[in-house]
Amino acid sequence: AGCLPPAEIANQPAQANNWAMAKISLVLGSGGARGYAHIGVIQVLKEQGHTINAVSGTSIGSLIGGLEAVGKLDEYTDWVTGMSQRDVIWLLDPKLGSGGALGMERVFTRMRELYGGAHIEDLPIPYTAVATDLGNRREVWFQSGLLATAVRASVSIPGVITPIMVNGRLLVDGGVVNPVPIEPVMSADSDLTVAVSLSGWTPPDFGSSPVKSSSWISSLLSKLTGKEPAPEPEPDYEEPPADLGIAEVTARALETMGALITRYRLAAQQPDVLITVPHDSAHSMDFHRAEDLIALGRELAEAALREQLPEAPNGQPPD
Repeated sequence: AGCLPPAEIANQPAQANNWAMAKISLVLGSGGARGYAHIGVIQVLKEQGHTINAVSGTSIGSLIGGLEAVGKLDEYTDWVTGMSQRDVIWLLDPKLGSGGALGMERVFTRMRELYGGAHIEDLPIPYTAVATDLGNRREVWFQSGLLATAVRASVSIPGVITPIMVNGRLLVDGGVVNPVPIEPVMSADSDLTVAVSLSGWTPPDFGSSPVKSSSWISSLLSKLTGKEPAPEPEPDYEEPPADLGIAEVTARALETMGALITRYRLAAQQPDVLITVPHDSAHSMDFHRAEDLIALGRELAEAALREQLPEAPNGQPPD
C-alpha cells in the first residue's frame, strides 16, 4: 500500500521558494526497498537546479548515494525498473547457515560492475557510507577505500543479508546505530542539508484470525468417564499471519529500533529539509516495485521542498 500525497498538492508548482542552484548535502536513510524513493528525490533535486555537494548514506541509502557519486544512478535505475518479482527472487540468492538468509552475490556482482573499482577518496564529491561494527558496538564511517566494499558492509541487514569482515571487524547494516546519518555531512561546504528518512510511521494492520484450540486428551477422557470436560478458556493471543517470513519480521524489528534512534538523532541534528517516506509504502523486500517507489520519492520531495525550504540568505538565491 502506498501513501502518495494528494493529487492537488502534487500538481502545484514544484518550487515556490527563492532558493535556486543550491549546494545540497544529501543524507539517505535505511529502509530496504523503500530506498528506491531516494532515486526520485535525487531526480527532483537535480531537475530544480540544485547540486548534490556531499552524500552520506546508510544501507540502501549508501548504495543509492554511491551510484549518484560515481555517476551511474541512471544506469542502475534502468536496470531495477525492468525487474519482475521473479527476477528479484533470483537475485536475492537465498542461503542457510551463513549468518544471513540472503547472499545477494548476484546483486553485489552487478554493483561492483557499476562502481567500476572506484575509491571513495577519488569520487567527485565527499561521500560516507555508514556500517555497524558488532565487535566494538559502534558505527563505522567509510570515507576512503573501495566504494563497493563500503556499500557491501553498509547494506548487511542482520539476519537477512550475510555480514562481511573488514580489517578484522564484523560489519553489518549501518541502520542498526544510525538510520539517517546527518553527522558525516555537517562539515560539508553546502547551502542546505536534505535528509530522507524511510521510517515514516503508520500503525500496520497485520490481519489475523482467532486461534481455535482443541484438546484430543479432553475428548478421550470424556469418552472414558462419561463426563463432559470443563470448557477450555479461549487463548488471549493470535498467531501471526502465515505469510510473515523471517526476513520480514527481522526487518520490521530493526526498523522499529531504527525509528526510535532516528527520532532522537534528528532532534539533535536537524536537517533543513526532511523528506519522510511512509513505512507502509512498501515491504523491505519489495524490490520489484522500483517504478512506484521512485514516483513516490518524487512526489514527497516536491512537497517537502515546497513546504520546508527556509528563506535564502537576504531573500536572495545563493551564489
